[in-house]
Amino acid sequence: MAKEFSRDIKPVKKAKQQPPRTHEHSHAHGHSHTHKHAAGKKKKSVKKKGININSEVLAIILGAVLLIAAMAVTNIFSDLNVWIKLAIFLVPYLICGFEVLAEALEKLFKGEFLDEDFLMSVASIGALCIGEYAEAVAVMLLFRIGEAFEERAEDRSRRSIAHLMNIRPDYACVEVGNTIRRVDPERIRVGTEIIVSPGERIPLDGVITYGRTTVDTSALTGEAMPRSAEAGDSVTSGCINISGVIRVRVTSRFAESTVSKILKLVEDSAESKSHREKLITRFARIYTPVVVGLAVLLALIPSLITGDWVEWIRRALIFLVISCPCALVISVPLTFFSGIGGASRVGILIKGSNYLEALADAGVVVLDKTGTVTQGSFSVTQVEPVGISAKDLLTLAAAAESYSSHPIANSLRNACKSLPDASLIKDVREIPGRGVYAVVCGRKVLVGNEKLMAAEGIQTLKPDVNATIVHVAADGCYGGYIVIDDRIKSGAKSSVKALYGLGVEKTVMLTGDNGATGRAVAYALGVNDVMTELLPDDKVIAVKELKRENHYGSLVFVGDGVNDAPVLALSDVGVAMGVMGADAAIEAADVVLMDDDIRKLPLAITIAKRTVGIAKQNIWFSLGVKFVIMLLGAFGVANMWMAVFADVGVLILALLNSARAMIIPEYDGKK
Repeated sequence: MAKEFSRDIKPVKKAKQQPPRTHEHSHAHGHSHTHKHAAGKKKKSVKKKGININSEVLAIILGAVLLIAAMAVTNIFSDLNVWIKLAIFLVPYLICGFEVLAEALEKLFKGEFLDEDFLMSVASIGALCIGEYAEAVAVMLLFRIGEAFEERAEDRSRRSIAHLMNIRPDYACVEVGNTIRRVDPERIRVGTEIIVSPGERIPLDGVITYGRTTVDTSALTGEAMPRSAEAGDSVTSGCINISGVIRVRVTSRFAESTVSKILKLVEDSAESKSHREKLITRFARIYTPVVVGLAVLLALIPSLITGDWVEWIRRALIFLVISCPCALVISVPLTFFSGIGGASRVGILIKGSNYLEALADAGVVVLDKTGTVTQGSFSVTQVEPVGISAKDLLTLAAAAESYSSHPIANSLRNACKSLPDASLIKDVREIPGRGVYAVVCGRKVLVGNEKLMAAEGIQTLKPDVNATIVHVAADGCYGGYIVIDDRIKSGAKSSVKALYGLGVEKTVMLTGDNGATGRAVAYALGVNDVMTELLPDDKVIAVKELKRENHYGSLVFVGDGVNDAPVLALSDVGVAMGVMGADAAIEAADVVLMDDDIRKLPLAITIAKRTVGIAKQNIWFSLGVKFVIMLLGAFGVANMWMAVFADVGVLILALLNSARAMIIPEYDGKK
């Protein structure tokens, strides 16, 4: 019962920041390599027969055609002067490589030149100097093809997250006199009544005061099925009003609204990098200068010994092209970015790739009970009075709980036919983890769990039922108990089973309910262990102990995000679910499930494992191919074409593999 009455526990909120007005390109490139498109350059396009053609694609096509033409001309007229041959190949070379050369030169003056642009420029210019004209153009051409693949892969990942950016409303409609005005949502105050017409996006969190409609929540939850809403129901910013005109009383400012928090979360998701991304970044900073030094030594030392400068410079240039770390520094961050983007499409928001990586390593999953594995929709199933009537017992309990929005309080009020006048309910006080005190019609009423009654020296009955028990006392005398039951969520049992299939070694359920109720739910779910009758502080202690004893992997805590904020922050990965509009979820959790579907927990872990697996594949594939061809190049076996494959070919294959992280696997009950 402790959990049900710990309603005054609030998280420490982070400082909120105003989201920027324009979000389409925020953190479009979460990776840290120095690739030129990461700087946010916009591609120019030309119009041809009504079709937009990207300038990069145009350069690739034109360069490829002119390269083939140049090779044909020089083969037919093989006795052409060397300078004429150079001039012929310079045309496609500059078409394909001008941007790369300009970028390399710009970075050279800034002292940041040890990147792929520099390596490609040096290798291709060197190839021109030793007469390998076709190979020099091919290096630039295939490098641009690799860039085009990268840009397309990044655009796909961006679009998967950009659909969330479209949830930001542009205006809110407010009635002023006899006219309706469109106002910036940031200027709307709490308590203002706004009007939302069919087809419009709900701009702010609030409660419907008039009207009935259906609401499309797919942008937030990933679920396609609209839900009905009418007067008295809460609605969330970012959702679309489908069918009817509604009036909504605003309950939170825009900066504190659900849509604002989600936008901030998505914008910041690229900031928290995984261990592998950080490792690749550090590796590239050391690796690039080392391979440049090795290429210089490969060109100088054997040339001084053999006197064959052309051959060893050629091998050194091939070595440089092969050694370019593009595939690693681009594909690994892009893989994590794609995984986060793919998860967002089904309403799973992950705050950073470090949390995605930790989620993939989940070894222990700790589940809160109420609202997480159970419906959280309580109803009164039994009233057992002692010395008073059942009606009076229920009235006292409902009156004492009349100011609470907790599910148990709601169930008591729903079961009570009529409440005393509000003026007769005074001195209401929450007792954390135990219950509530109030003066009702002049009587001192206690409503709560057995610990509350024991602390006041009141003897209680001990019913043998697997449900939540609410004890009631008035003026120091025991008045009886009320049984409130909660149902296990559909899919909760199959989700726990799926967790074991994903490599989770241990599951634990934490609850403030009595032992019988907790054990019954845990048994029905197939959970390994259960801890019952926990106060909020007890949950923190329990999770600390589980972390200390954990030898399986990351500890993942899944809670409703309201009362469990301290535990969400303490765990390796805090997952909040069913939290439309709840402050604690987006503030304290690392992963947010935007609906209350427990089946998305194993889906989130599946996405994480798949993403990390793809990143590992890219790392080993890129390093393996490069190592083999670097050796072949150093011994003169590999030519420039093989070198280009080792760089651009591996990059393209790695990017295509990274794109698989956006594919969301099916899960039980997915619509």
